[in-house]
Amino acid sequence: MSEPGGFDWPGLMRLGLGKLGLRPDQFWALTPIELAVMAGLEGQPATCLRSRLEELARAFPDEPCDPNGKGM
Repeated sequence: MSEPGGFDWPGLMRLGLGKLGLRPDQFWALTPIELAVMAGLEGQPATCLRSRLEELARAFPDEPCDPNGKGM
């Protein structure tokens, strides 16, 4: 079952910690792409589409914005 945001965290943890034998610190240091490559899933559809990335960038900007969306 997928969690909000599209990630099946229990499944990913079973994969990384169990099947791949990673230590917890190694697992949490990986990017989703690194984990996919290690699991042999690099040919699968992207887990984060550009539209989702843009949505996250708007929700969590690198610098404060004024009401017009410009940096302050």
